[in-house]
Amino acid sequence: MKDYITRALELDLRQALKRAPAVAILGPRQCGKSTLAKEFIRNLDAVYLDLQKRSDRAKLNEPELYMDQHRNELVSLDEIQLLPEFFAFLRSEIDGDRRPGRFLILGSASRDLIRQSSESLAGRIAYLELTPFRLNEVAYHVGWQRLWIRGGFPDSLLASDEQASCDWRSDFIQTFLERDIPGLGFSIPVPTMERLWRLLAHYHGQTVNFSKLAGAVDVSIPTLKKYLAILEQTYMVRLLPPCEANVKKRLVRSPKVYLRDSGLLHSLLEIDELDHLLCHPVMGASWEGLVLEHIIAALPGWRASFLRTSNGAEADVVMQRADRTLLFECKCSKAPSTRRGFFELIEDMKPEKSYLVAPVDEPYVTKHGVRVISLDGIATLGTATS
Repeated sequence: MKDYITRALELDLRQALKRAPAVAILGPRQCGKSTLAKEFIRNLDAVYLDLQKRSDRAKLNEPELYMDQHRNELVSLDEIQLLPEFFAFLRSEIDGDRRPGRFLILGSASRDLIRQSSESLAGRIAYLELTPFRLNEVAYHVGWQRLWIRGGFPDSLLASDEQASCDWRSDFIQTFLERDIPGLGFSIPVPTMERLWRLLAHYHGQTVNFSKLAGAVDVSIPTLKKYLAILEQTYMVRLLPPCEANVKKRLVRSPKVYLRDSGLLHSLLEIDELDHLLCHPVMGASWEGLVLEHIIAALPGWRASFLRTSNGAEADVVMQRADRTLLFECKCSKAPSTRRGFFELIEDMKPEKSYLVAPVDEPYVTKHGVRVISLDGIATLGTATS
């Protein structure tokens, strides 16, 4: 990231460090975790270790001696998934001194994939997720069109031109396949995982037929589900579950699959510019995936799902928390219209609010009470529903 841009997660990070001995920031590789951590600790009594560097890993050969030397400082450990055996030491260290704000841990895999942290540090660690950029974080620097076509990874979004952005994303995909997955301990043929990833790009926004997809990749269904879990837990793919709604209609029960970053989706489909995307069959699904990631980021603690009946009525995104429900429809149109099936689900579900998210210039409310908002309006959902 050439210039530091304030991340929405910073306030959450500050609060988490006041209450927990260790805080883990998890998210995909190259989404800005290191930049955020370095900027955050710049004016603090802190030390930063990049565990990709042999010299920094060597400092932890005798962890007790190192911690004795830096006991009154915040210790930041980057790429913690490369040193999973260190969690056993962290547990004993924290149990001996449970002051909040002692460790800041950064990792490029989910807490389920870094199992040592979830098992060894249970009750001692707070987890935060850093996503690639969302529009509310960069609205003063770029427009929604650039964020959509390039995705939210800083080096892609802020590249000097479209070709540089495309080149960065191509390099990211190859590095992820050839280095990152093996680095997590998985021995998967690169051509097989690449084929799966490209097929998922074509399935983006569709329900998953595991049998058909496994046949296309030439693996068993259990192996396919294992590979999908790896892509999920490294923040590349999202499987959106069907909503368990109590409606008097038959519901689709298979999950929908999305690539979490629109820029990587477009690279895998060889879409290089916005004009190409606007005439591509994936345009609507691509917009839907972009909106989905923004909604989930804006409503932490809410459960995300989708709802589709056997007769085709659908809510693209259903957000639920306790007895509260929000319904969303996504339309990539300046003059969006709501489908009849969406109104049917509003009648059945009786949500607290219903939204249509489209690239409109101004928000408005339809005669049926559906709130039409733009992508940048999603950031205010948290305050609007509190």
